[in-house]
Amino acid sequence: MIELRPFADLGSANHGWLDAKHHFSFGGYHDPARMNWGNLRVWNDDTIAPHTGFPPHPHRDMEIITYVREGAITHEDSLGNKGRTEAGDVQVMSAGTGVRHSEYNLEDVTTKIFQIWIVPTRDGEAPSWGAKPFPRGERSGHFVTLASGYEDDNDALPIRTDARIVAATLKAGESAEYKIGKDRKGYMVPATGAIRLDDVRIEARDGVAISEVDVIRVTAIEDSEIVLVDAA
Repeated sequence: MIELRPFADLGSANHGWLDAKHHFSFGGYHDPARMNWGNLRVWNDDTIAPHTGFPPHPHRDMEIITYVREGAITHEDSLGNKGRTEAGDVQVMSAGTGVRHSEYNLEDVTTKIFQIWIVPTRDGEAPSWGAKPFPRGERSGHFVTLASGYEDDNDALPIRTDARIVAATLKAGESAEYKIGKDRKGYMVPATGAIRLDDVRIEARDGVAISEVDVIRVTAIEDSEIVLVDAA
């Protein structure tokens, strides 16, 4: 099954400094048909104005992955972690038993991020944070794993859940495959460009929910940057 969720149909909230689009129910946007996709709970498409951001606030029992599309985001938390994650790179916060954090765009330009929340498989553990560069050139033409709950994904950021976040950059006309398995659920969003999955055209920032598919085969119609969550 392949279900297209056009960008124009997503939930939205514009706070001035933050223009947010919600692929799933979040905040004031509620759709009982879009509460989650497997253990994937949130996929927010956030545009953050320069020198603004999310002030300190608490989380617990959630894996929070931030994929930076443009600009940069600066993280600070109650564990003493502080770091700047820029376009193409990823940060992961395992909220665990509880943590307070802030996420600010300290840049002079607009920052655009995907914020992805996945329900953890393991709980009761201390919170943690990490970030890593993933140069777009190193994922040209194929999918690479950015964050993973599996020990054999040594180069990926660790998350405490039965899921992977993978990404690829494709030139127009190029194709890539990802073996997901028919018992899994995939959720894919092109950050840029346009792609084709079977006979479905997916534009930049559209979502597509995938199930009962063994291998995901994607072809780029335009130069594209693709992010995919492989969820339980």
